Amino acid sequence: MCGITERVERMERTKVEEKGGVRGQHARPGTVTNRAMTTFSPADEEKQRGVRRMKLTATGLLLFVAVVYVLAKWAQNSGAGPWAAYVAAASEAGMVGALADWFAVTALFRHPLGIPIPHTAIIPTKKDQLGVSLGEFVGENFLSEDVVRQRLRAVGIGSRLGAWLAVPEHADRVTAELSTALRGALTVLRDSDVQAVVGEAITRRANAQEIGPGIGKMLEKVVADGGHKRVVDLVVTRAHDWLVLHREEVMDAVEGGAPGWTPRFVDRKVGERVYKELLRFATEMRDMPAHPARGALDRFLTDFASDLQSDTDTRARIERLKGEVLGRGEVQDLIASAWTAVRSMIVAAAEDERSELRLRVRASLLSLGSRMAAERKVQDKVDQWVEDAAVYVVTTYRKEITSLITDTVASWDAEHTTRKIEANIGRDLQFIRINGTVVGSLAGLLIYTVSHALGA
Repeated sequence: MCGITERVERMERTKVEEKGGVRGQHARPGTVTNRAMTTFSPADEEKQRGVRRMKLTATGLLLFVAVVYVLAKWAQNSGAGPWAAYVAAASEAGMVGALADWFAVTALFRHPLGIPIPHTAIIPTKKDQLGVSLGEFVGENFLSEDVVRQRLRAVGIGSRLGAWLAVPEHADRVTAELSTALRGALTVLRDSDVQAVVGEAITRRANAQEIGPGIGKMLEKVVADGGHKRVVDLVVTRAHDWLVLHREEVMDAVEGGAPGWTPRFVDRKVGERVYKELLRFATEMRDMPAHPARGALDRFLTDFASDLQSDTDTRARIERLKGEVLGRGEVQDLIASAWTAVRSMIVAAAEDERSELRLRVRASLLSLGSRMAAERKVQDKVDQWVEDAAVYVVTTYRKEITSLITDTVASWDAEHTTRKIEANIGRDLQFIRINGTVVGSLAGLLIYTVSHALGA
């Protein structure tokens, strides 16, 4: 019987290897999981050799009790004494136990003796159902909200993370990793795409919000606080200085605008007069804080600020001007170029270990770590965030997570999966056969002894 069993097993292994070779040739590249379940690594081969050795040991023990049974029965029939009957009973029960456990172990992986007995070859025929059951088991017992919260709460992520971040070396490491990730992200992003997004966002934001009232309120406050006077002082001072340095240019401009029939000396006199009046006006504006022109300018700015807030026509003209300015190509180019400047600045700061950006990030991490390690309130808040995030993931994507298990198991080749599982757990299963032989022998001896005692 043992020889028949070994021959059947060898035939089945040969068929499996041939099918595995064909399937391996046509396997799609990149299917790492399928390759793992259709190819044997050197470690798997070693495990399979161990399984074969244990099979030989279990089968040898079966043969041994069978020989003992035959010899015991021969001795019993030859009148060797009462002991022969005890040995025969023990060895007979040992054979029964060994055969029963051989059938049970073999039925897990294949049909015993190649006979399609119902409820045998469980792993290859029930592989997909086992995958579904495993996925449901994981979903119900590992991906439930209560289990996730309980496990995360027991870990105490907030306090542990805080204690870890409070160490300067760890804060340096996190800062370096964040800098690397930031540089990588900015490198991957295409400038044209980001510029388009930034430009569109700024334009949409500007078009969606009326700017007239805001400018009016700001101008009203500036005039009320006298903040515009410094600007006026700067303008009139520069105007005065310019007139002093460009006397001839002003006079030439006035003379050039005179009619052609006027005498030249008259044009000269008019130019000098105009220049002197302009210079006098600029000087008085510069030196007289209470100059009437300054007061007129204050009144103009006050009225303009009021119109920006309440006058419909003024607000409409400001909106049209805003649209024209934003629509100009120069403005859009300026918005787009802002991203390039910002990106270069961030990349340079991320690469420099002593930059203000990295120093501030490091200081923030150390401060956060110290607070998380010391303050229970902060720890609870961090733990709650982590729990909520984990619960959201497992409850929202539970089906996708469990389907990864079921789909992966379903994609495995049944025969190769059987070989793989048998190579990894078959050695332990052979101990069941050995234990069945030993326990069966002891049980048979006990039953025969009790029966003999009661019968006597």
